[in-house]
Amino acid sequence: MTAVAEPDPYLLPLPGPETPVIRDDLIVGASHRGNARFSDPRWPLDLLSGNPSGARTSILWTKCPAVFESELRLAAWNMINGQLRPSFVKRKQRGAMRQRVSAGHLYGTVLTWMDLASWLATQGISTLAACNPDVLDAYARHLADSGASRGKLEKATAAMTRLWAFDQLSARPCGIGRPRWEDIGVDDYLPAATPGGENATEPLAEATMGPLLLWAMRVVDDFADDILAASAEYRRLMAAAASTPATPQGLQAVWDFLVPRVEAGLPLPAIAMSGTMRVARHYIADSVGAQVRQVDQVLETLLQKRQRGKTMRRPKRGPFTLNLTGRCPLDAPIRGRISGQPWRPAIDIDEAHTLLRHLGTAAFIVVSYLTGMRPGEVLGLRTGCCPDPDPDAGSGHHLIRGNEYKAALDEDGNHLSTGIERGVPWVAITPVVNAIRVLERIVPHGALLFDAAAHSSSELRSPAAGAIRNSTLHDRIESFVAWANEFAAAHALDHEVIPLDPHGPIGTRRFRRTLAWHIARRPGGLVALAVQYGHLRTAVSGAYASRGRGGIDDLLDVETIRAVADTVADLGEHLQAGGGVSGPAARHAIKTAVSGPAFAGAIINATTARRLAANQDIMLYENPNAFLLCRFRREQALCQRDGISDAPRLDQCRPECGNVVRTDHHASQLQKRADLLELRGAHAPGPIGDRLRGNAAKLRSFAEHHDHTRITLQEPAQ
Repeated sequence: MTAVAEPDPYLLPLPGPETPVIRDDLIVGASHRGNARFSDPRWPLDLLSGNPSGARTSILWTKCPAVFESELRLAAWNMINGQLRPSFVKRKQRGAMRQRVSAGHLYGTVLTWMDLASWLATQGISTLAACNPDVLDAYARHLADSGASRGKLEKATAAMTRLWAFDQLSARPCGIGRPRWEDIGVDDYLPAATPGGENATEPLAEATMGPLLLWAMRVVDDFADDILAASAEYRRLMAAAASTPATPQGLQAVWDFLVPRVEAGLPLPAIAMSGTMRVARHYIADSVGAQVRQVDQVLETLLQKRQRGKTMRRPKRGPFTLNLTGRCPLDAPIRGRISGQPWRPAIDIDEAHTLLRHLGTAAFIVVSYLTGMRPGEVLGLRTGCCPDPDPDAGSGHHLIRGNEYKAALDEDGNHLSTGIERGVPWVAITPVVNAIRVLERIVPHGALLFDAAAHSSSELRSPAAGAIRNSTLHDRIESFVAWANEFAAAHALDHEVIPLDPHGPIGTRRFRRTLAWHIARRPGGLVALAVQYGHLRTAVSGAYASRGRGGIDDLLDVETIRAVADTVADLGEHLQAGGGVSGPAARHAIKTAVSGPAFAGAIINATTARRLAANQDIMLYENPNAFLLCRFRREQALCQRDGISDAPRLDQCRPECGNVVRTDHHASQLQKRADLLELRGAHAPGPIGDRLRGNAAKLRSFAEHHDHTRITLQEPAQ
């Protein structure tokens, strides 16, 4: 008896013109665009993604060279609905290949295939069957010669491998060749490694980040109640004007309101719509207790009478014009203050949407910067994500629970588009909690904190489900900066103007990098603001320790090592120029400066950062606030007595610590600081002046001690 072969679960059927692009069991998204058919010119991929902030992508087959369209359609359908064999994936190193990929990765892969097809067409090739290993080699060299980055080339070679691998599972294989890098490795096809991703993102300049955060927190903490009250009043007014019954009394009230004002040329309540001033119909209707259609009726009647040359109460000459300069203040209290005065006299009806949008943007800035979350993680938060702490729990910290998407994998190691709940929650300091509470007042219960519909104007409400898009937030941040600067100029707050960042637009991705930069390089302060930030490294980074690496920890490690490398290099230059150092750890610091080349040429990523940080002999930390260096040793550190941390608490430096090092520059800064304190003390009342002069004397003693005990590179033993 002949055994019947078991069907291969990885081999795919051949789709027909009406076959859905995405299998029903693979649909996880809630896109309004729906599923496409195999023969459609556009294949939306939204239904593959459960990420509320994921990009809306579509494969457009009109962009594919026509001669390759049939082959690539089938290959793309196979990749969407199939998965690679586990045996093939296991052969790949470092988890470089997944059985299934995310919608965004899938979209990028198909774009690479289309680029390959366009290049093949220029070479006179019209079928993937002719794309043998030599041709694939030539294409990879073509990409390298074009100046493509290492990251782009890695993705391109992986895309071509995936094209070949799925061809083995196709019901109609095209016969594309096996890439040679599958046998010899891909490194020979790639340029030298350089920092990429977040590590290559420039932090925001202090001069930009400081006032930006100040304005964001001011809007959230001081103006939010007024803005939300105005928004609620706007919604009430619009609903009332539309639902009020049309009565003779209401119509007469509109006549009595409009006719005298029009005849006298007085300002009428007006709003700006699409750059044009128009009568505020709903505002007038609500003011007089009429229906908005009755306002339209009266205005139309007045216009018709004037056009026919008829008068209303007395003869009137000239064209029919309306004075559309009147304000429309909402009946909402103004309690917020700036410089001790109300921040504005009132909120007009056409300002309600704009200010609500700025409030949401301000909340995003606060949450994104002060937690270190990725933009997608912030946009994935929902109401209730940050409950008040249980008084019996002990810690008292507010914790934020939400999903992570970038590194979300299922049990087979494939990307999980719906995300997974983060194993360890984020820690929220007070400004973040305030921002979340404001957002919870904007959106419905259970909704995303940045729900696109709730953060849009009622007239332009988006039909799409999900969160505000990154591109939209990018524009809103720029708009927020312009508004804040205009506000600052109007209130003579020149020192609070947000300057342009030298590295370009603020965007949404730079906040994490900026946070890591400030934690590593500006201990004891938050940009230039007195926010409870001294312990934020412990609050933000320490909370991730129980889940190993990941989150912002890696970014903090990278930024810390970069700061240490700069500190070691500066110290080496100082010593080479004949400068001196003092302090209990001075000789060790000289040895560290001599070993500075350990950082030279190293690509600082998470892996190299951990390796370098493990070598305590080369770790030297700058503390600009205390005018010293720290050559950290846990066993003698006075900032750490719990024996847990492997990094210094630079916000708690003590001058008598055995890890202290001072340079000639620090001594000079101590003297300048002492001069400033003495000057202030001379103009301060008794007890305060005495304290300032006492602090100045202490700083001078540190500087004098340095001058008497300094050692140099040439004479380390003296």
